[in-house]
Amino acid sequence: MITHIVAYTKNRVIGRDNAMPWHLPADLAHFKRTTIGKPIIMGRKTFESIGRPLPGRENIVITRDQTFVAEGVTIWHDLSALQPYVDSEEEVFLIGGGELFAQTLPLIRRLYVTEIDAVLSGDVHYPEIPSSFQITSETRYDAVEGNDYPFIIRRYDQ
Repeated sequence: MITHIVAYTKNRVIGRDNAMPWHLPADLAHFKRTTIGKPIIMGRKTFESIGRPLPGRENIVITRDQTFVAEGVTIWHDLSALQPYVDSEEEVFLIGGGELFAQTLPLIRRLYVTEIDAVLSGDVHYPEIPSSFQITSETRYDAVEGNDYPFIIRRYDQ
């Protein structure tokens, strides 16, 4: 099963200049807890913004660039490589970026969304969540302890 895990603002911004325009340690801890020990899939730009493979997870990078190489990751050049995961019970996390989120939204059955209570400018946005998804859990966080903004983490299932 392919699952999206994403953080976005009220205006659905997920990035600006190949970075996240916020600092939310509590959300990063949630991301780590949720994805540790599971495969993560990302686009090349997302991988380059992180700068290294994330430890404790199989890191898969999807890119059209046939010359792209990176140590410690599996490289796919085609979305068709996702197909075995679509109907699998194993949860695999797609962590970005915007183009991959949009292309794979029809394939997923679950998503974890961190909605940040802010309107920020950005150049990458997350698409609208289809109405077939329902909120199955929700946790609220205040803008304290280093978190720039209050936010809500929601799990959606189809």
